[in-house]
Amino acid sequence: MQLDSGAVVEGRVTRVTDFGAFIQFENGETGLVHISQIAHSFVRNIHDHVREGENVEVKVLGRDERGRLDLSIKELLEEPEEVPRPRAIGRQSPQFEAKLRSFMRDAKERTHGGGGGGGGGAAKKPAGGKRKR
Repeated sequence: MQLDSGAVVEGRVTRVTDFGAFIQFENGETGLVHISQIAHSFVRNIHDHVREGENVEVKVLGRDERGRLDLSIKELLEEPEEVPRPRAIGRQSPQFEAKLRSFMRDAKERTHGGGGGGGGGAAKKPAGGKRKR
């Protein structure tokens, strides 16, 4: 069995880790399907996709600099029309924004002595630096 880049072959899952699945072939050689090559969608738990002992079809992507096989299951799956993406957090409601601005303004006034000008601060010490006794 020739395991050249681009070949599609079947192998047995021998070990599943947090970062990928190890696949062993009939010739005894083993390769890795990295977690990023399991599915087109985000893979949170690799155990939801592959199990030890199961036979899977993989595509040989090539070999790394150490001669280890890089494999992909994802390359054999039909790509969805639109890859689901995490939802972006939208802008807050205008009412929330107004309340937040009001809160921040009030908090600033409280920390600066309550004067509307914001130039207040702690009570000033008498000039001269020495106390009268």
